[in-house]
Amino acid sequence: MTTERKQSGGVFHCRNYEFPLGTRTYIMGILNVTPDSFSDGGKYEEPEAAVERARQMVAEGADIIDIGGESTRPGFIPLDGETESRRLVPVVERLAQDLKVPLSIDTTKAVVAKRALEAGAHLINDIWGLQRDPELAAVSAAFDAGVILMHNRDNSTYQDLMGDITAFLCKSLEIAQEAGIKRENIALDPGIGFGKDLSQNLETLRRLQELQVLGLPILLGTSRKSMVGKVLNLGVHDRVEGTAATLALGIAYGADFVRVHDVQAMKRVALMTDAVVRGGKA
Repeated sequence: MTTERKQSGGVFHCRNYEFPLGTRTYIMGILNVTPDSFSDGGKYEEPEAAVERARQMVAEGADIIDIGGESTRPGFIPLDGETESRRLVPVVERLAQDLKVPLSIDTTKAVVAKRALEAGAHLINDIWGLQRDPELAAVSAAFDAGVILMHNRDNSTYQDLMGDITAFLCKSLEIAQEAGIKRENIALDPGIGFGKDLSQNLETLRRLQELQVLGLPILLGTSRKSMVGKVLNLGVHDRVEGTAATLALGIAYGADFVRVHDVQAMKRVALMTDAVVRGGKA
C-alpha cells in the first residue's frame, strides 16, 4: 500500500491551546500516577515524583502530558472515581501552574474528568470513546476540552476489522457532537492493544491510513506495548527500537500525535520521519 499521507490542515483545539495539523507530529508524554501500570507502575505515584517526571518530559520535547490515575493494563482492577481523583487532582494542580503545555487526563469517568478540568487540565483521553460514562461528553463540552476518542471492545471478534473500528469511532463521534463538543476538539485513536490480538494490532497499524476517511487527527499509542514485545520477544523496558519502528510507520500512515514513554528518543524518531513524510524538518 502507499504511504502517502494527507496533509489535513486545520487545528486540534483543547481549551486555550491549539495544534496546527499537518506541520509536524506532536509528542504526548505518558505520566502514570498509579501503583500498577504495566510499564512504570509505582515510579510516579507520589506527586513530587510525578511533577519532576513531567518537567523532564517537557524538557525532552513533549507537547502534551497525558496523566493516568487508573491502570488499563490487561486484568487491571477498576477504581472508583474518588480514588482516581485523589491520585490525579494534586498532580494536575501542580502541573497546571508549572508547565506551559496542555495536560491530558486518561480517564473514562465524568466525575474524574470534571475535577481534573477544574484543576486546570485541557484534554480528556477516553479509552472507551465516550461510550462507557454517558456524562463524560457533556463535561468535556462544558469546559471546551479536547477529547481523544479511542476504539475499544471487550473481545477480539470482528466481522471486518477496520470497518468495525471505523463504525465504533463514528458512534463515538456522534456522541461527542450531540453533546456539543466541537469537531476541532476531537482526535481519534485506533486502540492498539485494546480488544485486539497480535495479528489485529499489526493489521490496524498497517491500515491506519483508512481512518483518514473520518477527516480528524489521529493519535497512535504503541509505546512499549505487548505487540512489540511479542514480535521481538522482549520485556517491557527493552522495546524502544520496536516502538520506534511502529511510530515511524504510524506517522507515515497518518498519525498526527504519538503517545510515548521514551520522549527524547521518540521525539527524534518523529523529527526524522517528519523530514521524510512532511517534506522537511519541522
